[in-house]
Amino acid sequence: MRLFIAEKPSMARAIADAFGPHQKQQGYLQLSNGDKVSWCLGHLLEQAEPEAYDPLFKSWRLEHLPILPDQWKLVPKAQSKAQLKILTQLIKEATELVHAGDPDREGQLLVDEVLQHSKVSQTKLKQTKRLLLNDLTPAAVRLALQQLKLNSEFAPLSQSALARSRADWLYGINLTRAYTLHGQRQGYQGVLSVGRVQTPVLGLVVQRDLQIENFVSRDFYQVKAHLTGADWPFSAIWQPSEACAPYQDEEGRVLNRELAELVQRKTSHQPAVVEQVQQQPKKQYAPLPFSLSALQIEAAKLYGMTAQQVLDTCQQLYERHQLITYPRSDCRHLPEQQFSQSAAVCRAVTANSPELTEMQQQATMSLRSKAWDDSKITAHHAIIPTDKALKSASLNAFEAKLYWLIARQFLWQFFPPYCYLEQQALIKIAGGLFKAQARQVQSLGWKAFYKASQKEDQDEDADELQTLPPLTKGQPLQSGQSELLSKQTQPPAYFTDATLLAAMTGISRFVTDPELKRILKETAGLGTEATRAGILELLFKRGYLQRQGKQIRASQLGRVFIQSLPQRITAPDLTALWEAQLEQICHQQQDYPHFMAQLQPEITRLVQQAQVSAEIAKTAAPQKPAYKNTRRKTAQGKAAPYTKRTKVNKVV
Repeated sequence: MRLFIAEKPSMARAIADAFGPHQKQQGYLQLSNGDKVSWCLGHLLEQAEPEAYDPLFKSWRLEHLPILPDQWKLVPKAQSKAQLKILTQLIKEATELVHAGDPDREGQLLVDEVLQHSKVSQTKLKQTKRLLLNDLTPAAVRLALQQLKLNSEFAPLSQSALARSRADWLYGINLTRAYTLHGQRQGYQGVLSVGRVQTPVLGLVVQRDLQIENFVSRDFYQVKAHLTGADWPFSAIWQPSEACAPYQDEEGRVLNRELAELVQRKTSHQPAVVEQVQQQPKKQYAPLPFSLSALQIEAAKLYGMTAQQVLDTCQQLYERHQLITYPRSDCRHLPEQQFSQSAAVCRAVTANSPELTEMQQQATMSLRSKAWDDSKITAHHAIIPTDKALKSASLNAFEAKLYWLIARQFLWQFFPPYCYLEQQALIKIAGGLFKAQARQVQSLGWKAFYKASQKEDQDEDADELQTLPPLTKGQPLQSGQSELLSKQTQPPAYFTDATLLAAMTGISRFVTDPELKRILKETAGLGTEATRAGILELLFKRGYLQRQGKQIRASQLGRVFIQSLPQRITAPDLTALWEAQLEQICHQQQDYPHFMAQLQPEITRLVQQAQVSAEIAKTAAPQKPAYKNTRRKTAQGKAAPYTKRTKVNKVV
């Protein structure tokens, strides 16, 4: 008897459906050929509590810390003991095993844990097969059944997930106990939960909140010249020279109004000449199909959906409706062999989302975008529609919206790029340099079906509002009345679901250590595709984060908690590095023993940093962080003035 072990009942039913008629039994499905399909319920086993290693650890005491198990223990989850018992018996009866967990590192580990718990012989383990399902439609399952691999090939995925599980246990158990005990000495009676990922995420929000509260807006100025003498009028913006540095901030903005007013007067109604002209054709290809994080970010922008809502809705589209492929994916590419199925997928898209019919009709199905690339595929691929047609009336509002987004992104792969000319001209007026820039659209391509609904998208396309006339170097022009533009520096925006998820996925932007920033290179994140939504929900549940409209802010408890912790715990640097190393284990670039050998001394150091002086009382007032002087420095190293109205004698 061959036994398939799925991650959850919905996947087990999909496997059984691919074989045809079957009978439901207690805890498994009986196939007509004698094989059986059973399932886990997520993780059937979990890390044991500290008292399982020593009864003394049941009471929280500082002298017990750090708790570092020599031999790790897994125990059955109370709510799923019955299914574990059934599955264990089926494993013993089976002559061949097929691992059918989700195609990611957690899906790999949770079935491997059951096999180990069931004491499967080494001979049977070596022969165990792996079924990888990214699509639960019967045809896709039947195809996957013809491509079974050896389960042993995926051992690195399991090792990475095991390292993650044990790292989270060591970090959470030891630091939560340490800071809770110190908090109790300060009068706080609750549990102060410290997590390897959740605490740096909370730290990001607290830091952003404080930056906004302590932000001091400053006026800055630009000068716009209005030019004639070409085929049609256009405008250009003043580019301050190096001599203006004492009157600028770090981003090059002019803070001295008198200087800007002088430039305005001296460049009004003056002859001008073209110093330089550049015109470069550019292409912008359609964005790749979605990973889960990319989909969560887009859905938050367009529909205000939380990360958890997107994940839960995607699971329904995947498991219940079978309209999309595996959703917990961190990949944005597709297997090359799947290109041949594109036409069938597109036909299903128009049946499920009729509003995409026009787009589908204009798509060029022979076009092959960069999405199809086997070298970028691991155990799973990007989230795309399946070839299953279902009446859209059977989808709820969120399901229909997410399906539309996923389908639109897939259809874009069959459109040519957005093509435009990037134009730039440098104009000299009365000794001052002005820059004019614009975009001239040549072909909309995929953008013919794109609506810029976000402010940043609109800002990106602002240059398209102006079209430059034909210009040549040395061409004489004439300026009209120059315009003084008075603006104000703006604080960073509060985090939203979209921007906080973007921060978690591109965490190197928030890493302070230059060497670590280089290592991460925008590729590592906080958490994984499958866990980020849960991390955010946990922070809300524990009262560390709160919502104000679309904004995500830290609560008073969250803020005081972060300010009581050392920066090494609240900054993303350490855990982002660990995430990068866990990913390296998946790709056999690092091994489990090396990771754990580095981890345990680090946990010991972090516990030692938990000092009694930590102020964690509920009513403690947060301290305002010190902010460095952000003024540009002179060559002598002194801060340059930016508010003094210094008399300026000439345009520079």
